[in-house]
Amino acid sequence: MMAFLKKRRTSFGLLVWFLVVFLFAYISPGRTVERNSTVSLPRELTASRKHPAPPALSSPSLDADHDGIPDAEELASYGDRDNFRRWFTRIAETQFYQLSPQWNSDQRDCAGLVRFAYREALKRHDRAWFQQMGPYYEAVAPDVNRGDSPLGDKHFRVAFGAYEPGDVAAGRFSEFADARALKNFNTVFISRDRRAAQPGDLLFFYQPWVQKYPYHVMIFLGPAGIAANRANDWVVYHTGSSATDQGTVKKVQLSVLDHHPDPRWRPIATNPNFLGFYRLKILD
Repeated sequence: MMAFLKKRRTSFGLLVWFLVVFLFAYISPGRTVERNSTVSLPRELTASRKHPAPPALSSPSLDADHDGIPDAEELASYGDRDNFRRWFTRIAETQFYQLSPQWNSDQRDCAGLVRFAYREALKRHDRAWFQQMGPYYEAVAPDVNRGDSPLGDKHFRVAFGAYEPGDVAAGRFSEFADARALKNFNTVFISRDRRAAQPGDLLFFYQPWVQKYPYHVMIFLGPAGIAANRANDWVVYHTGSSATDQGTVKKVQLSVLDHHPDPRWRPIATNPNFLGFYRLKILD
């Protein structure tokens, strides 16, 4: 009987020892590390868990260069910028030969010519567009291809500051902008040297204490699109209206303006009234 009890105690002790060893192996540090999934993940996946990528922002709300113009309004590709330049300069130049009925007669001045050509250059140039614009128009380039802009028809900034989503509602953009607003808020300075200018750039003059509106703007065409010659320094501009004169559109070479009878209107670096060449921000 005693031998039988000793045999059972020995078997029970072996069973207890086996269970202790099994439990120790299961809860040991090596087993815990093995169950920790973050240790076995590749480094790049582990980093992504610690620093998740920020959500994508809506592009119409961006102003990455803080120039006051939303990125969605700017022309990002070379092709779109080139197409805009061709339409912009041709529409402006055509006003010299015949004013379009689409150009509001109340807005026919130097800045009005810029605004009109700007808006029409961004439109879809289909059959209806050509019929509305009048004669002398032809397709000079593909249409500008871009997404929806948050500005709608209010293309022109009229206040300082980087773009914010509430700017349009706050009146910081408008369909109207005079020459001063075009210079200060919608363009960037390029140079006083005409060799740095590209077609579609603007020339600004400043005549303080001489006239009611001291800023004047012209559009640099480069080579003429209509009645072209070998010259590559053409400009087009509206002279502005007065109480007795509605003004007119002129097309002339810079080399001719260099010898203007009034030195204030000469587009040369030595003329303090000539501010230089500026580029529209959507093209910069």
